[in-house]
Amino acid sequence: MKKITVNGLFALLLLLMSLLPLAGAAQCTMCKTQVEAASNEKDGYDTTGLNKGIVYLMTIPYVLIGAVGFFWYRHTQQQKKKASTNGGH
Repeated sequence: MKKITVNGLFALLLLLMSLLPLAGAAQCTMCKTQVEAASNEKDGYDTTGLNKGIVYLMTIPYVLIGAVGFFWYRHTQQQKKKASTNGGH
């Protein structure tokens, strides 16, 4: 029963993650349109910070995934160490 629940949660997570690029691609089009409109105007709107903002937003998912992977690895290593000190029990 537990294995079915874990597999179901994994499938749900995979499905939700597969929908994320659709939202990300739509946002890029909006950014491009905004920058083009701002650069055509003569009001002196500065668009140089936009690329830094995009890079900043891109790094957040990688940092979160890396942190989860690190803690998962550390937890697994602690479990292995604990099992070896208990004589395999």
